[in-house]
Amino acid sequence: MPHNKPAIHNAMWPGLVGKGPDSEPAIDLETMLDLTAAAEVDGLKFDGVDLFASLPHIDIDSSKDDLKRISDSIARRNLVVGSLVAPVWPPTGGGSAMGSHEERERFVSQVRKTCEMAKTFRDFGIRRYGVIRIDSSASPADWAKDPKGNTRKIADTFREAADVAEGYGERLAAEGEICWGGMHGWKHMVELLETVNRPKTVGFQADMAHSLLYTLGYNAPEDRLLPADFDWSSEEVLMDALTKLTDALRPWTFDFHVAQNDGTVHGTGSHDKTGRHCPANDPNGKMDVVKVAGLWMRDKDGKPTRAFEHICWDGCMFPNATMTSPQTWNDVLKTLISVRNAHGWD
Repeated sequence: MPHNKPAIHNAMWPGLVGKGPDSEPAIDLETMLDLTAAAEVDGLKFDGVDLFASLPHIDIDSSKDDLKRISDSIARRNLVVGSLVAPVWPPTGGGSAMGSHEERERFVSQVRKTCEMAKTFRDFGIRRYGVIRIDSSASPADWAKDPKGNTRKIADTFREAADVAEGYGERLAAEGEICWGGMHGWKHMVELLETVNRPKTVGFQADMAHSLLYTLGYNAPEDRLLPADFDWSSEEVLMDALTKLTDALRPWTFDFHVAQNDGTVHGTGSHDKTGRHCPANDPNGKMDVVKVAGLWMRDKDGKPTRAFEHICWDGCMFPNATMTSPQTWNDVLKTLISVRNAHGWD
């Protein structure tokens, strides 16, 4: 049945992630906003967008006047702002969460600047909900040199960042991906969150494409949930694995990305290989998106968790021809509406 909550958002960073000199040109924010605002399915449209707080979309050091122009541009399209991605990586001014004192200071500084930006958007009235997205900004290979010590360092950095976020009334969501050290396997992700031990402030951002790779144990084979010779036609086995995964991580989840994956990894430009995002209606997609989304959006008793006020589509590293096709975003919007109607509330 139709529902009007949670709100439906589109991510803007797919216009940037994996783009650049070694790939295709980045797609500017205005174009991404236009494509999002133009999408429509049965009279319904996107409610808002999630943003990447880094150039070439938004300068992390933007003035309030700069952010007012961006806010007005978003509002003109009848959209709002939800979650923001903090640019915590070295190329964008951040540093490894398990690195040197200076690197970890840069990490926390980028979180602080993103929280300030988020507050400014709230002050402008364009943002009423959402979180700040982070990761460890470190590779699994570097983490593996000292697993216990590096998990402890990441947790210490996340706690320091949590202190900053709480000062702004924000929460931090760590997006589990196979390419981030200490977060590259589902058990490592749970261990990190438990070590941080700030469940009201530091939680999990679930992305369906990335979490599917957790079940395959791509960078953490010891935690693989699906058999090595898994037959993708066996939906029951897949759902059992995903149920075990979501039961462990759903209690920590307060930001959610709807996505599709074909069971492979992918990386373009400067982005390391991670779960391959697929178009919403990709025939090679391995998941029943609506059905699997319910594992994240409903508790063990089948009741909606209402843990987040919006859901967001994430489809990184698509070719620009796909990104700039209006049909792509109508298909995405249709999928998100189906997810909300199946698992939402009023």
